[in-house]
Amino acid sequence: MHRFANPARFLRLAKPLTPALFWPGLILALSACLWGLFATPAERLMGETVKIIFVHVPAAWLGMGGWIVIALASIIQLVWRHPLAGIAARAAAIPGAVFAGICLATGSIWGRPTWGTWWVWDGRLTSMLVLFFLYLGYIALANASSEKGSVSRVAAIFGVMGAVNIPIINRSVVWWESQHQKASITLSGSSIDPAYLWPLFGSVIGFSLIFGAVVLMRMRAALAEIKIDARMRRMAER
Repeated sequence: MHRFANPARFLRLAKPLTPALFWPGLILALSACLWGLFATPAERLMGETVKIIFVHVPAAWLGMGGWIVIALASIIQLVWRHPLAGIAARAAAIPGAVFAGICLATGSIWGRPTWGTWWVWDGRLTSMLVLFFLYLGYIALANASSEKGSVSRVAAIFGVMGAVNIPIINRSVVWWESQHQKASITLSGSSIDPAYLWPLFGSVIGFSLIFGAVVLMRMRAALAEIKIDARMRRMAER
């Protein structure tokens, strides 16, 4: 794990990896969304509105996945004091919040013709909204940190504690009565028709690659900011 603790070594890996993730991810996400939009049939009950799944599901996955990155990086920061862990957690916060926001927005758009309302206070929607607010709180704590590019110990503890909400989101449709449909993809299989399943997989993988590239870009920018700040301090001391 500490092999990449050296920022220079990390940057040597991250620089070529960023475009290697971003461009294939962008092509795959766009192709999958176009495939899902134009090549899949209308669903029997929901009609054409079901096709929002190709954005909504990846956004939900990455909204939760972003906080998992924050929690794991925060644990590494607190336990092993890995120098890049706080930077990684901070880098994942804004992309994760954006995807959580997209999930809420597309869910409301999908819910209006399906449920007859923009919003219902059921377990899945409410816990996802809580996750979005957790992101906003974490970003505020990270920005208040005196550590340039990284996050404070308080923000790291908040990142770990906030992970409690992830299993709540995941199991909410099982634990409580909900208008939101039950899980369509589980370890035992999938109830989604293959016509929708394959472009959905492509969309999830594509958006995940974009997410990874954005996190790497933000980490590289944070390290560059730290380097410039250190150089400015040295010049001021002369």
